[in-house]
Amino acid sequence: MSKLLNAIGTLGIGIAAVAGTVNVALYNGKIRENSSNYFISFVRLTLGCPFSSLGNESDCHPDGRGSTPGPGTCKLLHWRRGEQLVCVGQLDLQKRRQNPARGWRVATLRVDGGHRAVIFDRFQGVKEGVVGEGTHFLIPWVQRPIIFDCRSRPRNVPTITGSKDLQNVNITLRVLFRPVVTELPKIYVNLGQDYDERVLPSITNEVLKAVVAQFDASEMITQREIVSQKVSEDLTERAKQFGLILDDISLTHLTFGKEFTEAVELKQVAQQDAERARFMVEKAEMVKQAAVIRAEGDALGAELLAKSFRDCGDGLVELRKLEAAEDIAYQMSRSRNVTYLPTGQQTLLALPQ
Repeated sequence: MSKLLNAIGTLGIGIAAVAGTVNVALYNGKIRENSSNYFISFVRLTLGCPFSSLGNESDCHPDGRGSTPGPGTCKLLHWRRGEQLVCVGQLDLQKRRQNPARGWRVATLRVDGGHRAVIFDRFQGVKEGVVGEGTHFLIPWVQRPIIFDCRSRPRNVPTITGSKDLQNVNITLRVLFRPVVTELPKIYVNLGQDYDERVLPSITNEVLKAVVAQFDASEMITQREIVSQKVSEDLTERAKQFGLILDDISLTHLTFGKEFTEAVELKQVAQQDAERARFMVEKAEMVKQAAVIRAEGDALGAELLAKSFRDCGDGLVELRKLEAAEDIAYQMSRSRNVTYLPTGQQTLLALPQ
């Protein structure tokens, strides 16, 4: 069976190559319009040239030539079977001149960077191998490529679940995913090309509900990094079962119900009020201690002055008078105003004896 398929493949590639050469020659004007070559008609019909419509006998002239075309219109190719005139098909020559080598592309496949291809065979089904980047040969009408994008792609999955203390939690998870290249045939057979739509929403919701149920609402806020790490570990293991690689998992949105949010806000306000009251109490205590220390200092100063008066008599008073007079003289010397002092009197007031 494999030898037969290889032979068919070789024959198909050969036919495609011949068809490409014939197409180039035909649409460069090297073969005339009224050609009745059976091989050319057979190859063009077999290789699926894009006929816009099938003709009938009313469209044909008795001499075997097609109706006279105008500029840019379609022309007819014919061939005779006995005496009956058969219209092979209506072919748009103007479009084919712009793309003459279609026969080559029928048997080739180009895989762009970051992509892979899975081959579907009409006789064997989906083949196990994966086609890498570059240009490859196919068996026309036997093999068909299915292209997969193997680059990392982002996807946001929102979900609503409950915490350990029965609070509603709104979570949005952002996932960077890509398929395992060697698992592409299995992914196509079991899930199809829209594998991310079939797998990611379901497993993400399942893992999030299981992880969030292990934490209280307050712990979801204070231990967010731990929650994210646990979700990442569980979701990565779950995705491996479907042939997916998760390059990055992050919690981008985390909110709670309206009632819980209001309760948290009220709690924060009460805590701020308590902190403010505690600060006021501490401030009053510090003011009290400062007043006591100030009073003790004043009492100690008065006691020292009384002791000085007892020990030194009027000497301390006279010293203070001299210091005051010196200060007044200094201030008056710096002032621009003229000060008149009465004669025969002291500048300082007479202090009681």
